[in-house]
Amino acid sequence: MTLSSARVSATLPASDFERAKSYYSEKLGFTPVEDTPTGALYEAADGVQFLVFPSVGVASGTHTQIAFDVDDVASEVAALKDRGVVFEEYDLPDFKTVDGILKTQDMTAAFFKDSEGNLIGVATRHA
Repeated sequence: MTLSSARVSATLPASDFERAKSYYSEKLGFTPVEDTPTGALYEAADGVQFLVFPSVGVASGTHTQIAFDVDDVASEVAALKDRGVVFEEYDLPDFKTVDGILKTQDMTAAFFKDSEGNLIGVATRHA
């Protein structure tokens, strides 16, 4: 087996593990498939998993740490905003959001920070 044929999963640090689990449940609608003192394992489409784990480290929040591919970014943003998720706004020369949504030739995307400062993206890539 090589790395290129291995399954990949993301790991996200949580300085307050209980707060993070509440956030992923209440705001994002996830239920852990496994929940131990060393981490909560969540599963998304096609069996892709990510782990939120207790950590003394602090998330930088300066780059996307996990991204979800969705069919309709605007609908996803609206649904998440209804649950209290706050989206990041950017105003850079080649990276500008409007109402939390970035539109480029290649993708439509939006970004928010979880309760621990991890930067999460939702995106649709354009063919």
